[in-house]
This record gives sequence, structure tokens and C-alpha cells, in this order.
Amino acid sequence: MARKIVVTSGKGGVGKTTVTCNLAVQLARRGLRVVVCDLDFGLNNVDVTLGVERLCMYDVVDAVEGRCRPKQALVRHPRFPTLYVLSSEKGGERYVSPQAVRLVLDSFAPLFDFVLIDSPAGIDEGFHRAAACAEEAILVTTPHISALRDADKVAGILKNYRFASVQLVVNAVRKDFARKGEILLPEELASALKVPLLGAIPEEDKLFLENIVVRSRPFRQLAERVLSPKRK
Repeated sequence: MARKIVVTSGKGGVGKTTVTCNLAVQLARRGLRVVVCDLDFGLNNVDVTLGVERLCMYDVVDAVEGRCRPKQALVRHPRFPTLYVLSSEKGGERYVSPQAVRLVLDSFAPLFDFVLIDSPAGIDEGFHRAAACAEEAILVTTPHISALRDADKVAGILKNYRFASVQLVVNAVRKDFARKGEILLPEELASALKVPLLGAIPEEDKLFLENIVVRSRPFRQLAERVLSPKRK
């Protein structure tokens, strides 16, 4: 059965979607069956980040409302054969019940090893819809004060969901700034947020799939830590 992990953030623009997609790629490269579900109805771009936007005939709302079967809404990635995408509703933000979306995602559980759910940033309705479909959570932030403040709010809410695990990814880490003491180290951020550190991604690392270095060490390490039995 698939591990259902929501990837979220308090602030937009911290790299949540690109972290989600790159993690999915690294898991798929290991032969694991992965589906990335875009539940950000307002600013959806998982299909663009993964380069499959022209292949998407149906979206998650089509599956929810019965215009297609859930499996028909999945797009297989042409480069990574065990990676699939469930694209977001293209008409903009609208109400879709968490229970209806969860039924669709639960139908994938026997077919995949991982269901990665790309959540909207913030703590509005879309965030709760995505969180309600998951059993684990990854919180993405950058070392900037505004991002940390928002991440702290989200961390508190995530703990109320009683997930099997809530872990932190610190994105856009500038090693030179950290060495000078101008920003907190990822470990210090994790301690401040009271969320275990899953991984840190250097700012200089290429994040978008169209420019991805498949051998990217930070994302390989991130995938390895997600797979580590100690972190389940």
C-alpha cells in the first residue's frame, strides 16, 4: 500500500512544488511506483514542472465528479516509467470536498508505493483538503524570517492531524551565509520549529525538472531518508 505524503509550506515561493517533483523523480529512479497529485487548485503547476502539461486530458476534479475513472486521469511520465501525475483542476480555486478527493487518492494506494500530494501554501481550505488526504507530511521552508514564521504556524496545525510523521526540508540554503552566521543552520531551524529535519537543499542546486541533474546528490539523499525505516 502506498505511503501518502503531503508536501506543504507556510509561504509561497519556497520551492515546495519543485521539491515534491524532484523527490518523486528520485523515488521513481529507484523503480518505486510514484504518483504526484497536484491539489493546489489556485496555482497549479506540477504538470508544467514535470513537463507533461500537454499530455493531461483529465484532472483530479474530472475523477472526483465521475467524468473519468481515477486511473484515466493519471499521466505516465515519458522519461520515468514508474512516475505518474494527477494534474490539478484548471479552472481555478473551487470547493471540492476533502472526502471526495481522498476517495480518489485512496484508490491509488494498492497501485503505488508513494502518493505525493502537492498542497497549496498557507493554511486555507486547500491546505486542509490536501492534508486530509495524507498520512505523513513534509514541511518545506527557506531560511528567511518570513518563511520561518509562516512555517511555524503550519507546523502547529500539522501536529493536530496526528500524522505518522511530520518532517522538515530546508530549501535554498546558502552555505556561505550559514558559515558566516548570517542565517540559521538547517538543524537550528528544525530545532526552532520543533520538526525533525529530513533534508536541506542548497540554493545553487537546480530544482526545475527541465534543468534537473538526475544525479543531484541533495535529492538523492532526500529520497534515501524518506525510504529509511527509522523515519517511517
